[in-house]
Amino acid sequence: MIDLNLRPVHESWLPFVKAALNAMDPDYQFMLASPESPAWLPGPDHIFNAFSLPLSQTNFILFGESPYPRAASANGYAFIDNQVEQLWSNNGLSKTVNRATSLRNLMKMLLLTDGYLSEDNLSQEAIASLDKQAFIETGSDLKDRFQDAGILLLNATLVFSGKSRVRFDAKHWEPFVESLLKQLADAGYSHIHLILLGAIAKTFDKFPSASQFPRFTAEHPYNLSFITNPEVQSFFRQFKLLKRA
Repeated sequence: MIDLNLRPVHESWLPFVKAALNAMDPDYQFMLASPESPAWLPGPDHIFNAFSLPLSQTNFILFGESPYPRAASANGYAFIDNQVEQLWSNNGLSKTVNRATSLRNLMKMLLLTDGYLSEDNLSQEAIASLDKQAFIETGSDLKDRFQDAGILLLNATLVFSGKSRVRFDAKHWEPFVESLLKQLADAGYSHIHLILLGAIAKTFDKFPSASQFPRFTAEHPYNLSFITNPEVQSFFRQFKLLKRA
């Protein structure tokens, strides 16, 4: 097993995470743990942060792609950019949100879905004109709202070790995800809804255990089509993620 920090993992998830790690290629784990290994993100102290949400409160597992390719951004939560403090600015979305393509498109989708914007005007000017008093304010708030809704924000590939290695890392994390889903199904947690966003997450449909879970599948938010996809809007409308708790 990789010598990683499991302290962020809620105790209810610990046996599942440990068993899933044991299903992985030991040579790959050794490579990650080696001092000679290239630096990878989000790093050993943050890789399992998503599992801080107790299993009893988990109603959805959202699978993104892989951690942000920037050390200042990657934090172990899918789509949550650690560089983003304020979500808004006087000009619309904040500069840090605008630099994070997936998060920017996610925010625009939520604004459109919740009726604050119209599809023919998703501009910064339109966002700047909104009354945001009832909105969440920070990236941390957004993470909390996802978790309040019972959504565990897990990357499909828990490690980013370089743009040329995304598929390589994804292949080696597949056994982890497959084991995790099988364990959850066997333990009676097949009510958990899987949210599969992007090409890597969609491959999880091939796992025999995946058929035991309700699933929602869509393109990754770095695609502009994610913003206006009516199926995406219909699915996320139930959460009202931009409203303060």
